[in-house]
Amino acid sequence: MENLNFINPLLHGIIPEEIEQKVSGISAKQLIVAGVGTLIAGAILKKAGHTKTAALIGSIALPLLASAIYKKVGASKYSKMTEDSNFQSDFQPGNA
Repeated sequence: MENLNFINPLLHGIIPEEIEQKVSGISAKQLIVAGVGTLIAGAILKKAGHTKTAALIGSIALPLLASAIYKKVGASKYSKMTEDSNFQSDFQPGNA
């Protein structure tokens, strides 16, 4: 119980910045296609009788789709925030 090093990813050489740089190249559209593809593959495997494999493959779909939605919403909020900050920077209080 004292040795909980397996919980900390930094102790295993997993650096979040490197992962973020690798994942940032993947578009939301690619994530959606991958998510839907895993759903279809899981359904085909289930029909073929491979229920455990279908469950494993199908369980990957939700994180992929959630990542795509997060990426899309995050991009739209970021663009809206930069538009608002440009508007705010043009306004100089005291010059009115």
